[in-house]
Amino acid sequence: MSANGLFQQEGYDFMAAAFAVYNEMGNGFLEEVYHESVEFELIDRGIPFVSRPTLPIFYKGRPLQKRYQADLIIVGEIVVELKAVRALAPEHDAQLLNYLKATRKKVGYLVNFGAFPKLEWKRMVL
Repeated sequence: MSANGLFQQEGYDFMAAAFAVYNEMGNGFLEEVYHESVEFELIDRGIPFVSRPTLPIFYKGRPLQKRYQADLIIVGEIVVELKAVRALAPEHDAQLLNYLKATRKKVGYLVNFGAFPKLEWKRMVL
């Protein structure tokens, strides 16, 4: 399987949940509203997730006191960062990339519920 195919079905399933939330809620709410709505949708679809996991960061093998906190980890392997902004920016990409590095996970999704007229999203594969 190619790297791009990693957790592809799980990603499709997650994105179906994200689209369902966007179709129901539209844009304009705060990120926390979308976060909770996505959690409900994942539960309804039977997709396992961890909400707001604390991610350790290491320097030369030593843990730092600073921790990252991703929005979600789906099926134990996909890091998800949710946004509610007008448009995604390079710093959002960098944030997801840092979360992937910290977790040593290979697949991440950046999902922006603030975009109009449609959901904005990116899949990142290391």
